Amino acid sequence: MLINDHFQNYKSYGIPKAQLVLVDIPYNVSKNAYGSNPAWYIDGDNKKGQSKLAGKSFFNTDNDFRISEFLHFCSKLMKKEPKAKGQAPAMIVFCAFDQQFEIIEKAKRYGINGYINLVFRKKFSAQVLKANMRIVGNAEYALLLYRNKLPKFNNNKKMIFNVMDWKTDDKKSVLYEKIHPNQKPIRLLKKLIKIFTDPGDVVIDPAAGSGSTLIAAEALGRKAYGFEINKTFFSQAQEWIAKCRLFRDEMTGFANSKILMDKKQFGLWDKN
Repeated sequence: MLINDHFQNYKSYGIPKAQLVLVDIPYNVSKNAYGSNPAWYIDGDNKKGQSKLAGKSFFNTDNDFRISEFLHFCSKLMKKEPKAKGQAPAMIVFCAFDQQFEIIEKAKRYGINGYINLVFRKKFSAQVLKANMRIVGNAEYALLLYRNKLPKFNNNKKMIFNVMDWKTDDKKSVLYEKIHPNQKPIRLLKKLIKIFTDPGDVVIDPAAGSGSTLIAAEALGRKAYGFEINKTFFSQAQEWIAKCRLFRDEMTGFANSKILMDKKQFGLWDKN
C-alpha cells in the first residue's frame, strides 16, 4: 500500500506497526547533488559544458530534512519490543556518511539505543569527476537501528558481515524501472528484508520514492506500506508496483496468460 502523504500522518491510515522500517533519507546536499557526478556535464563530458542538472538538487526536500523529526515519528512506526528473544523490530536508514553520527546520537532521544553501521561496496563510482584525487567513493552507507534487544535476525547459521556487496538490478528485465535519482536496487532491498523479517511481517518505507522497497517486500511475502509526498514519484511508483503485481500474478497463476516470462527477464519477483 503506497500513500501519497507525509509519514507524519500515519495515524490517519490505520497501518500496522512495522517489524522493519526501511528508508533512504534525503542527504541534504541541496544544489550540489550532482557535484562530482558526470551528469553535471552534457553527455558526461566537461568539454561540452554544463547540463540541465548542474546546480540542481535531486528533489525539493533535499536541503532541509530534519533528522530529529524523522526519528521521532519512525520510532512510533516500529512495533513494540516483544518479550521473546529474536523478535524485536529494527530500522535500516540509508544515509550520507556524515549523517550517521547525527542519527546515532539523536536516535537515543527516542529510545533507539543500539546501532550497527552497514557499508555497501559498489563496483563503480559516481564520483568520476574526482578521479584526479586517485581515491573516489564507491560505497553507500546505512545504519541498522534498534531499541535495546537485538532485532530479529535470519542468518541461516551463517555469519553476515556489515560490509556487503551492492547488488544491482538487471536493467534488461522487463520489470526494471528507474524512477528516483536515489533509487535503491530491489535485489539489495530483498536481501536486507530477508535477513530482518519473516514472511507476513510488516515493512514500512516512510519516504518510498520509487516504491522499490514495497516491490521487494511484496515479492518476499511481506506486508508493505509506504509514504511518498511527491505526486510525480507517487504516480510513477504506483504504476511500477501495479506492473510488478500483474506480472507476479501472471507467473504464479498462468490463468488466461498471454505472456510467459523467462525467469531471468522476470527477475524482480523471484525469491532470491
